[in-house]
Amino acid sequence: MEVIRRASHAGSWYTDNPRKLEEELDGWLSAAGLPKSSDVRGVIAPHAGYSYSGRAAAYAFGNIDPTNISRVFLLGPSHHYYTPKCALSTATVYKTPIGDLPIDQEGNSDMCWITHSVVPCLMCIGVTAELLVIEELKATGKFELMDLRVDEAEHSMEMHLPYLAKVFKGHQVKVVPILVGALNAESEAKYGKLLEKYIDDPKNFFSVSSDFCHWGTRFNYTHYDNKHGAIYKSIEALDKMGMDIIETGDPDSFKKYLLEFENTICGRHPIGVFLHMTKNCSTKIKIQFLRYEQSSQCKTMRESSVSYASAAAKVDGE
Repeated sequence: MEVIRRASHAGSWYTDNPRKLEEELDGWLSAAGLPKSSDVRGVIAPHAGYSYSGRAAAYAFGNIDPTNISRVFLLGPSHHYYTPKCALSTATVYKTPIGDLPIDQEGNSDMCWITHSVVPCLMCIGVTAELLVIEELKATGKFELMDLRVDEAEHSMEMHLPYLAKVFKGHQVKVVPILVGALNAESEAKYGKLLEKYIDDPKNFFSVSSDFCHWGTRFNYTHYDNKHGAIYKSIEALDKMGMDIIETGDPDSFKKYLLEFENTICGRHPIGVFLHMTKNCSTKIKIQFLRYEQSSQCKTMRESSVSYASAAAKVDGE
């Protein structure tokens, strides 16, 4: 049975007009001017409304060569629903104004696609295995199932979908959405271990959703180090310290940074899981940030801003 996750934030966080949305994405991707690379295995990209973060996000999604990718894992933080675990979508389709993305959970391990018998033939075995990632993750017993209302209320993964629909247009690709809850350090390592094998397969891609510093009294965060000058410069220095640590690929150092400075990086847990994956997988992965922006430049304690950073995770050939 088809279960559709609506594009619930279209028309508010981004346009629901397909032509206008295509034009915006084309413009941002063209302005970024990045070469596509088959070495890119993942991105870290923001998830704010496109009027704020759409341009910055292009510096992540513009790197993707869709040619050989057949599956995209989405790792997004939970803003409205509390869970100490990760949760899998119960939808079968994620809709966007410019094309729908099927969820990688169809198929039956007991049914052959070729003979339609309960004994799979040699031609079918590989295809069936490709289609059962969500079932495989469910079988670990480590994941919750996400209610459709929770899924549609959450924006962190949805804001990546139009870019993915655009980049993968004309290519057969399925998505594996994973809502990442309020994980402790041990749980981040555990989920990283569960997922690390998938990043070794070049047919898989990871889209990690996170904004960076949420600064101001409305976010209950006003860290300011005046040695950097204006407030917005202090915010930038704080964010770039975190970005530099992420680029080292060390999840423990990233955790120490968060404990020391309490930077309000809302996707800290998806990033932490991803760092555990890249640290322990067989493929050598290097994360590099390519763009940093702020929604506004704060100069007084009455102001507020959110930071956006985009990175590519590439196979390191060194």
